Amino acid sequence: MFSAGFFLVCSCIIKFAVDWFSNERIQRNLESEKKDMELQFLKSQLNPHFLFNSLNNIYSLAYQKSDKTADAILKLSEIMRYMIYESNDSWVSLDKEVEYVQSYVELQKLRFKDGAAVEISINGEIDGQKIVPLILISFVENAFKHGVANDAEDPIKINIIANQKILHFSVTNKKNTTNKDALGGVGLNNVERRLQLLYPERYKLNIVNTPTHYTTELMLDL
Repeated sequence: MFSAGFFLVCSCIIKFAVDWFSNERIQRNLESEKKDMELQFLKSQLNPHFLFNSLNNIYSLAYQKSDKTADAILKLSEIMRYMIYESNDSWVSLDKEVEYVQSYVELQKLRFKDGAAVEISINGEIDGQKIVPLILISFVENAFKHGVANDAEDPIKINIIANQKILHFSVTNKKNTTNKDALGGVGLNNVERRLQLLYPERYKLNIVNTPTHYTTELMLDL
């Protein structure tokens, strides 16, 4: 009886352990699938959001019969090529992401008769680091959409400082007091959620909102 009871208890413990590990594995798989689905949804939101704004800009140029329209369409096609083909990978080279930001700035400059007032500063080392694609563009897009981009004395300032471990990215713009677009937070809410999912405990996002200026600072552990 003692032996039978001993084996019965051992069998129950083993069965419980097997079931527990099996449930844990299923739970992890479900959480992973849920995370992947949410990331794909967030990314699908970001691309149309950017495309919608860019097409509005090109429409404005075409409506004015501007000579810059063809250049704007060409620049947009280069950007879309990056978004469709290269950004499908989970990680991209930091230099590619920075080039994408620069191309976006050049596209925005075509909107203005005398060019947009933008200062881009890149310091440190950008060589071989990997970053999640399309993680920086929303901050720049927000500056153009809600800021003043044609004031040469108070330009939009984009600063990038990087080494092999840390990326510091900041954007500062003078606020456009006449722009009250309530949909402006879509891009920033999207990117912050992606940061939470992809860089847990590895990022710091600081937003400074003063009466005259708006600044976003992102510190990212690469």
